[in-house]
Amino acid sequence: MAVEDKNISYRIYLVAFVVFLMAIAIVIKLTNIQWVEGDYYRKLAKERTVRNFVIPANKGNIYSADGSLLATSIPNYEIRFDAVAPKAEAFEKNVKPLADSLSLLLRKPSGFFLNELRKARANKNRYYLVARDLSYTEFIKIKGFPLFKLGAYKGGIIIEQETVREHPIGKIAERTIGYERRNPDGTPDGKGIEWAYRKYINGKDGKILKQKIAKGQWKPIRDVNEVDPQDGYDVISTIDVFIQDIAHHALLKQLEEYQADHGCVVVMETQTGKIKAISNLGRANDGSYYETTNYAVAESHEPGSTYKLVDLMTLLEDKKIDTSAVFDSHGGVVKYSGKSVRDSHTGGYGKISLARGFEVSSNTVMVQAVYNNYKNNPSEFVNHINSYGLNKCLGLPIKGEGKPYVPQPSDKNWSNVSLPWMAFGYGVSITPLQTLTFYNSVANNGVMVKPQFVSEIKEWNRTIKKYNTEVINPKVCSKETILKLHAVLENVVKKGTASKLYSKDFSMAGKTGTAAANYRTNGGADKYYISSFVGYFPADKPKYSCIVVVHKPNTSNNNYYGADVAGPVFKRIAQKIFTDAPSTNEIKNIDRKILKQENDYDSYFAKSQKQQSSIVPNVKGMSGMDAVALFGNLGVKVKIIGIGKVKTQSIQAGESLDKNTTITLELS
Repeated sequence: MAVEDKNISYRIYLVAFVVFLMAIAIVIKLTNIQWVEGDYYRKLAKERTVRNFVIPANKGNIYSADGSLLATSIPNYEIRFDAVAPKAEAFEKNVKPLADSLSLLLRKPSGFFLNELRKARANKNRYYLVARDLSYTEFIKIKGFPLFKLGAYKGGIIIEQETVREHPIGKIAERTIGYERRNPDGTPDGKGIEWAYRKYINGKDGKILKQKIAKGQWKPIRDVNEVDPQDGYDVISTIDVFIQDIAHHALLKQLEEYQADHGCVVVMETQTGKIKAISNLGRANDGSYYETTNYAVAESHEPGSTYKLVDLMTLLEDKKIDTSAVFDSHGGVVKYSGKSVRDSHTGGYGKISLARGFEVSSNTVMVQAVYNNYKNNPSEFVNHINSYGLNKCLGLPIKGEGKPYVPQPSDKNWSNVSLPWMAFGYGVSITPLQTLTFYNSVANNGVMVKPQFVSEIKEWNRTIKKYNTEVINPKVCSKETILKLHAVLENVVKKGTASKLYSKDFSMAGKTGTAAANYRTNGGADKYYISSFVGYFPADKPKYSCIVVVHKPNTSNNNYYGADVAGPVFKRIAQKIFTDAPSTNEIKNIDRKILKQENDYDSYFAKSQKQQSSIVPNVKGMSGMDAVALFGNLGVKVKIIGIGKVKTQSIQAGESLDKNTTITLELS
């Protein structure tokens, strides 16, 4: 018995000892958690219930050269309700007026909102959706509604905001204006001006502290942000909306008429290189056209006959030959290494001068001129092409510039036909914008300037960065050569392949081009045509240069040549700019009495304008672009919501004008 009692005692002591050890372990662990690892666990708990969320900064706007808004950031609001937050007295007092107010704004019965709000309260719903996709004006109204105006903690209002990028002028020039986005793998990506100048356009993101209130649901802890976002800078592009609209619709009309696959048009200011208009339209499955690819910048292809200007410039500059030299077109066919070069005109042109051969775009004449003079030293010819910069990219800020290709005599694939084929625009590759830059240098008396899409970066009314004209080559050739090139390019329109475009009312100069693409593949079954026209206007004092390229026009009527397909687009643009653009004419011998009356009127008008500029004008019913321009002239910053005409303005007409505030315009 004594032995058994002794064994029991040992067991009790053992159990007590184990319990004692466990107690010590627990105390040590608790002490460790409290004092040693306490900060870590407290931080972890806070992170899981309280977190900083990023508030995306408003991007800067993109404007046209004439002040029209091309791209802007629009705030978009979502309102939710924490039904647990308000006290019972405040809820019962304000729930009916709140339901009535929501009914008027959101156009649903008051009873619907009353039932939903009470149901959310009964179910202790801390994240009930009230409304989404609200404009800034609607957000301001709803924020002042009964109960909600008490704030997040007393009124239960939860405000979610996101920024949406809008293009007020719609789809026009959309591809060049561009975008910024994130790929599915999270990497940033984008196109056009939006992407190229993102370091200026994108502001600095802010931060807001939120507390977790339910699974996957977070509520702002306070009404103010931890860090306020900083808006990005505005970008002033070189695009002129007036010219852009002309170019877009002229190209669209021709693409539809010829059922073409795609096309592009670019209008550039001759002396500065500023791109005043650029349109890139591709055909969708339903036959409509829209902007998907920046063909003018990205698409490198065989140019065809527009490349013949390179031949002529090089021949004249090297003094190998003069424009008066006569060539025999040999019935429209000449052969090199067993391969034929043909003229588009059956039977050729007989014996004609080099100048005339260029004007009628004779392949046989231009090829003979180049081959006869450079066959023993093709590097001499190719080196000239390289000196014009046609063998390298322009180095544009716009992403995705196509790479040109010029075969070099040192290349392994150089053959006996490389030189003659280059002479009429085959075996080489170049983008439309590179072609235009070359032609523009001729229009600009030999000065080659880099195409420019952006003129200025601004912070409201302060210039951050200014982009001046960049000269690529101050002298592509001699003045003597330039004058001869001017003459033949003008004659192309007067009496050459583009004679259908000639008008006595305004002068133009340029070159047609018709290239057969894919003729080497599938036995020629995949062949299609690329029609182009590139030149400048007016011919005597060029102000603008322009290129039009149309791919795969319908060939059923055998009308796929550059003069027929691309040329009319060029003419329509030149014509509209000439006839529709405002002009200033000098008026001499004005009657002194009339002049005094005009001065008196101007003085009165200026005084009236000064008085008017101190109050907010009424812009309701006005187009968005016009309203932005009007407020811009008054020195007021504008935020645009939507597209079309002004429906509401956040500051009412007649109120005092404060230039430090921002007026929000909601468009229909």
